[in-house]
Amino acid sequence: MRILAAMSGGVDSAVAAARMVEAGHDVVGVHLALSAAPGTLRTGSRGCCSKEDAGDARRAADVLGIPFYVWDFADRFKEDVIDDFVASYAAGETPNPCLRCNEKIKFSALADRAVALGFDAVATGHYAQLNDGVLRRAVDADKDQSYVLAVLTAQQLSRAVFPVGDTPKSRIREEAAERGLAVANKPDSHDICFIPSGDTRAFLGARIGVRPGAVVDDRSGEVLAQHEGVHGFTIGQRKGLGIAGPGPDGRPRYVTAIEPESGTVRVGSAEQLKVESIRAERAVWTSGTAPVGPIECVVQVRAHGGLAPAVAEAVGPGIEISLREPLTGVAAGQAAVLYRSDTAGDIVLGSGTIAAGDR
Repeated sequence: MRILAAMSGGVDSAVAAARMVEAGHDVVGVHLALSAAPGTLRTGSRGCCSKEDAGDARRAADVLGIPFYVWDFADRFKEDVIDDFVASYAAGETPNPCLRCNEKIKFSALADRAVALGFDAVATGHYAQLNDGVLRRAVDADKDQSYVLAVLTAQQLSRAVFPVGDTPKSRIREEAAERGLAVANKPDSHDICFIPSGDTRAFLGARIGVRPGAVVDDRSGEVLAQHEGVHGFTIGQRKGLGIAGPGPDGRPRYVTAIEPESGTVRVGSAEQLKVESIRAERAVWTSGTAPVGPIECVVQVRAHGGLAPAVAEAVGPGIEISLREPLTGVAAGQAAVLYRSDTAGDIVLGSGTIAAGDR
């Protein structure tokens, strides 16, 4: 097979490419330039797509003896990921840019170009397993990325390869060292790749501007504070609310609702965060076909954690999810990913973008 290996400059994608070469495939490495003005250096584990990353990817390709190119996707990334991220926060949502990047860039724009150039599939360093079109969690549960891949359609999955998903991360680093890859001990990237400072609120504020509103008590309606924009808040947030002290019961208060039209941010107790059902939009079923009738499943509502047994049903282009156990921190804009309950929550069934969680 002709394989296009997406090489970010990190250890995972380098080993993924190496495994494809070792398996006898015709491999070409490509690094995605996602910024019109990439920084020259990373800051530890923060930031990516820098000149340093491109150089690391090129050196890994040289060690593997494969052709290497840099493809410019900066305009597409800005439109489909960064602009979407800003618009989603402005609408009171909490988006996941990694999920959108996989959907729009790596397995859409990149894969489309790869197929047009005669490649059979795109290999990445994602931690997930894919066999005969079935997407499942990685062996390394701490590194599993099936959640951010669950937006991929059956067609997109048919031209994807995840070579490192069957191996613990510690072993991947050992393998990289054994192969002579200089990125063996390179720190993993954390936070949002296009906000290397880690200050999401400042990044959004510079693009959205001041949109004043009130922080109010969810039960009494009492105004507790003023704020400069709903983009500074997420469901379940406890710190940085601008309010004086805990609630009347002496317990912490959390963001329980965000109303972008009025600029109102509601806060309440941890108990008020619990939801018993979820409405999701833009359903994607990894098999290519929506299930008929209700299905038992396990739902995950955040990239790390937020798991509960549930009953889900495809309703038009969306999904209605009834939770067997209440969940907290269910935020509009995040993905609700469904896993098969009869496989220990290992196999991905599909996903939808959360529209609302209902108490």
